[in-house]
Amino acid sequence: MTLLPGWHPVVVHFPLALVLTSAAALCLARVLRQQGLAATLATVGTWNLCLGTLGALLALGTGLAAVIDLHPGPAARQAVSLHLKWAVVTSLGLLILAVWRGAGKPQDSRPSRLFLVLLCAACAALIMTGYRGGQNVYRYGIGVMNDSSSRPGI
Repeated sequence: MTLLPGWHPVVVHFPLALVLTSAAALCLARVLRQQGLAATLATVGTWNLCLGTLGALLALGTGLAAVIDLHPGPAARQAVSLHLKWAVVTSLGLLILAVWRGAGKPQDSRPSRLFLVLLCAACAALIMTGYRGGQNVYRYGIGVMNDSSSRPGI
């Protein structure tokens, strides 16, 4: 048994919150006319994207650590595998976007339309990854303790 599996449910919320907030801030930075506010939103969006990407990589690591001790049935194994595939592709996409935004442009510059389209696609992939993870918990009981002795009336 490793130390990291119990941290996955905690860590996954950070990339969701930070990346989605980043997308909103960067979209607003693109459309607002007031230069000072747009620059501030672009900076906030850039930082949130970079921090959210680090959170996604940490969530991927803790998720992989959680899978090590997992012994699900065939249907649950397929669901976990699908969630993992979404997580890897999404994390890679976010990493590319974070490097593009964080190292390629000044943080207070307005993002390009192409960047925003790709960021929105990455947000959709992140939401789908989270949905798949939720299905693993609520449909297949992955990561849920099955201790019937602690339940009253059973």
